[in-house]
Formats: sequence, structure tokens, C-alpha cells
Amino acid sequence: MSELKQPKRVKKSVYETELARLQAELVTMQQWVKASGARIVVIFEGRDAAGKGSAIKRITEYLNPRVARIVALPMPTERQRGQWYFQRYIEHLPSTGEIVLMDRSWYNRAGVERVMGYCTSDEYRRFLHQAPLFERMLVEDGILLVKYWFSVSDLEQERRFRSRLKDPMRRWKLSETDVLSITQWVEYSKAKDEMFVHTDIAEAPWWVVESEDKRASRLNVISHLLSLVPYEKTDPPKVHIPPRPPASDYERPPREENHQVPDHAATLVKPKE
Repeated sequence: MSELKQPKRVKKSVYETELARLQAELVTMQQWVKASGARIVVIFEGRDAAGKGSAIKRITEYLNPRVARIVALPMPTERQRGQWYFQRYIEHLPSTGEIVLMDRSWYNRAGVERVMGYCTSDEYRRFLHQAPLFERMLVEDGILLVKYWFSVSDLEQERRFRSRLKDPMRRWKLSETDVLSITQWVEYSKAKDEMFVHTDIAEAPWWVVESEDKRASRLNVISHLLSLVPYEKTDPPKVHIPPRPPASDYERPPREENHQVPDHAATLVKPKE
């Protein structure tokens, strides 16, 4: 199905150098967000195995989790199904000085729920009408709302699925719903196209991230996010490390009285010959 040419991969050495530079800028940006009281929501959507999770991981790697939060909601409960659709997402929106990164979002309704029949046609149409209104209210209230769509070809998606299937460390990422997306490729494409028609608004446009090369997609999305945030370098408060006072009359209890974690690492060290 896919005719997309395999891109030239970014070399690992180039990737690691630029990633470190960008992550340092993210820390600078975080400090500005905290100091200025800005509120930022970044939505990550796209095909299964498109690279959303790994991009979020690199963005948050050196950030303060009290400032930058990841929101990845499970399936709604029975009670939540009876609420206004956007209601359970509202409680996760940022307060002043916070960044929220959504690993999937309210756009579940326009994607998997639509394709897999988890919502009715009326619920789907209501979502397409209400989503732009909801997002305009967020932006009007001062939230910077950024929406990314990670795009990957059918061939690359299947390759990543098969790679996960063989990897015990990543097997948990693969679900039956993920695998079914292979057979529903065209339906997901149509759903994404219609979603864009209704929700690609000037106040919060969709930004497409080409993700055939995960290294390139991570660098591109971080660089782009930094370009959208009007941050300035803000020096953190200076911390003075005081001199250590002389030892008092305290005496540590014998270590043998504590429950010590076994020294597994010592078993890995070969004795010197």
C-alpha cells in the first residue's frame, strides 16, 4: 500500500549531540514556564507505533515532573462514559507554570472510537462540532495548545509491530487493538482526514510529524515545540551550599541492625587475579 521512500536515517552520533542540545533548551524553557506562569498543553496523536511515546520520553527526560506531566488516560469507567465527553480531560489541564503532554487525548473519539465502533455516529458528530469550540475556549483562556500528528507508513508500522512482538521489553506495548489497525488502515486514514477537516483550526492547528525515522522525528518535534513557546532564558534561584558542621554527639547505629538490600552488583564484579 505504501509508496513512501525509506528516508535516510540520522546518524546516531549526530542525533545524540543535537538531542542533548535540544534537551538543554527544554530545561531552559521549563524554567521560563515555571517563572512566567505559562500553561502549555501538547497533544501527541497518530498511528499506533508511530513514535509518540518515544518522543514524549525524550522531551521529559530531564524535566521536573512537577512542572511537566504526562497524561495517558486508560479506558473510561462506566461513570465517565455517562459524563460530558471532555469532562475527564479537563481535570488534567495545567495550572499556572505547568506543561501537560498528552499521550493520546480527547481525539480518541475521532480515531479509535470512530473506527472500532466504540462510539455512536451522533457522539462522533457531536465531538467534531464541539472539539474546535472546546479548544478555542482553552486558547482564549491563555493556554498554549499544540497538536502533533505522528505520521508513519503502513510498511514501517508493521515492521515496528513485529519488532515489538519479538522484544520482551516492549511486548506490553502491543495490544489486539493495535494489531487490528493493520486491517483498518484505510478506515483510520479516512478518520484522520475528516478529523483534520473539522479540527485543524487557526487557534490550534495540527502539525504533522513525519516519523519513518524515529531519530529525525524526535529532533524535529522538540525543535518545533521550542519554536512555538515564547520562552526567554530565566536563571533559577541561586542555591548556596552551606559548609558542613562538625560532627556532634550523634553515633550511627550498627548497619547490621537494618534490613540491607543484598549486594547483587558485587556478584557481577570479577575478582582481581
